[in-house]
Amino acid sequence: MIIGVPEEVKDHEARVGLVPSGARALVESGHEVLVQAGAGTGSSIPDEEYRKAGAQIVAEAAEVWGRSDLVVKVKEPQPSEYRHLRPGLILFTYLHLAPLPELTDRLLEAQVNAVAYETIRERDQSLPLLTPMSEVAGRMAVQVGAQYLEAPMGGRGILLGGVPGVAPANAVILGGGVVGHNAAKMAIGLGAHVIIIDRNLNRLRELDDVYSSQIVTLASNAYTIEESLLQADLVIGAVLIPGASAPRLVRRETVSRMKKGAVMVDVAIDQGGCFETSRPTTHTDPIYFVDGVLHYCVSNMPAAVPHTSTFALTNATFPYLMELVQRGLEDACRHNRAIYEGVKTYRGHVVYEAVAESQGKPWKDLKSLM
Repeated sequence: MIIGVPEEVKDHEARVGLVPSGARALVESGHEVLVQAGAGTGSSIPDEEYRKAGAQIVAEAAEVWGRSDLVVKVKEPQPSEYRHLRPGLILFTYLHLAPLPELTDRLLEAQVNAVAYETIRERDQSLPLLTPMSEVAGRMAVQVGAQYLEAPMGGRGILLGGVPGVAPANAVILGGGVVGHNAAKMAIGLGAHVIIIDRNLNRLRELDDVYSSQIVTLASNAYTIEESLLQADLVIGAVLIPGASAPRLVRRETVSRMKKGAVMVDVAIDQGGCFETSRPTTHTDPIYFVDGVLHYCVSNMPAAVPHTSTFALTNATFPYLMELVQRGLEDACRHNRAIYEGVKTYRGHVVYEAVAESQGKPWKDLKSLM
């Protein structure tokens, strides 16, 4: 099989879908690897390292896409990349299709067989390819929030951890999963007063066992969320329904009553966001204000730390990539239920039910098409 690694084109996206060690393993297994020139530069990986690993360096993205049987990326295809989509191409990347009907339509029209990192699910219900970037995003959310709470950045002028004699900031985390857990870890370390809200009481018990008196855990309901947000200096949206649009937990009316200069970081933005006031932003233009409340809704947060993110991501993705390459998509799906769960579009059909439901599109069972 020919595996293509194009340079990412999303705003400030400097991660890369394959590192030299992965390229070497693929080449040694008898496959061909095409890497677009400069694809790894943003992650501090020069072209020469790919050459030493046996990959071919290709100047143009069109050649990478055009010659490859499988394209491995980090982020979903951007409009400038739509022209490269074609029937039978296997695309292996983050897709987050639920809030992206235009991209879904393009994948269907081009009959691309798209496998999404974020819904590859193991038998224990874990999401192994979402986890590493959720860890990065959760930790980054607190760093970003602490920075934007500073007055020159538009925030309330609060030091997250306070100082002796002055109370710390109130940080509210919506969701106690991987993102929320990692955000809590960072916020506690910086000395913030931390509240975690989740609907899963067993998860709250686990977090309480881990952090004990360092956090406050609250069961999720509209009243609890509203009352907590009115006292919050920093709010981190960390909710997830795998493959589906994020629930809108924070109402516009609540935002209008929050403290002016409070900061809201919506990590769920790549699934549509969990605040009614959320809209996607970029690293070039990351923030906006609604009723005096600062919103940070960058949909590829981990791209700000590409070296860390690339290696964390590819550590997780490579075993699945190798299985796809060695077996082919159909055989890999038959042998590995986790990969089967990752397929979003196949031969012009939506085969992931949550995406079809979010967009009002017909859904086909993948088994019936293979």
